[in-house]
Amino acid sequence: MPTAEEVDELITALRNQAEPRGYHLNPNEEDLRVIIEGLLVNKEKFGYLGCPCRLNSGVEEEDRDIVCPCDYRDDDVNEFGACYCSLYVSEACAKAEAEAQSVPERRPPGGPKKA
Repeated sequence: MPTAEEVDELITALRNQAEPRGYHLNPNEEDLRVIIEGLLVNKEKFGYLGCPCRLNSGVEEEDRDIVCPCDYRDDDVNEFGACYCSLYVSEACAKAEAEAQSVPERRPPGGPKKA
């Protein structure tokens, strides 16, 4: 299990990457920490920050679309106010001016099609 310090470090790093780009991390501290712990568990297990709310194959190339921030984040946040795992939220959701809606899975069954 990740340490509190590891969780804090990743939260800081993701916040520093997200906010200049107009994204916000989930404002619910407890939920945020659970999501971050899941990312860190996947990093330890697979070697990459695979989405904790999706089944990772363990092969980074196969999971490239669900490595955080995933390929679906932008559309999810724009349309539903949060990404699938709710790590990233819109400004309105971050300020509690709106609630995120339920986000459907956008990832095709079996992952993205190979070109």
